Amino acid sequence: MRQIELFRVPSPCIGICQSGPKGFCTGCYRSRDERVMWLKVDDNTKKVINDACMRRKRAYLKRQQNNVQTSHSKPTDPSQSDLF
Repeated sequence: MRQIELFRVPSPCIGICQSGPKGFCTGCYRSRDERVMWLKVDDNTKKVINDACMRRKRAYLKRQQNNVQTSHSKPTDPSQSDLF
């Protein structure tokens, strides 16, 4: 259960506003529907959306970290084609 808050729930928008391959914003991690409906939903729904955005961001960063670790374990290619 959440504590009662006196202030409005801030938008997670950071001004990037670009959709990624799965339709989520690459800046705030909201879906298109979440972005469109933001001004129409109540504060509790906004908190749920913010929580979902944080989970999506953590999952994305974890995948990126795993990809970096995996790429470091690959043998180097003398053709350097991966640079381009």
